[in-house]
Amino acid sequence: MAEIKQKSGPMALLIGAGLFLVFETVAYYLLRFATSGLGMADQMQPENTIVSNWVKTVVFLLLHLTLVVVAVLVLSNQLPRRYRGQLMGWFYLALLMGFGLLIPLFS
Repeated sequence: MAEIKQKSGPMALLIGAGLFLVFETVAYYLLRFATSGLGMADQMQPENTIVSNWVKTVVFLLLHLTLVVVAVLVLSNQLPRRYRGQLMGWFYLALLMGFGLLIPLFS
């Protein structure tokens, strides 16, 4: 007997997008606070060094990656099977968002 797969509908995708935006917003402000002591505020100085901003970038990306992986592990155990298909798409988008969040972090 063939297994019938239930797909999640467009409403579930819309709710997933909303929750993704909430997660990324909370993660950004939390990580911005956590890395606020690192880096230089004024990068346009004659004796400018990239080291302190590089440390802030790496710490931000590693903490963001940690939050995303923990969220995926928790959600993969909590979500019903029909919604788990969306999870990897949101995971890959969150990985890209980590790099995109560096722009407002340093501006």
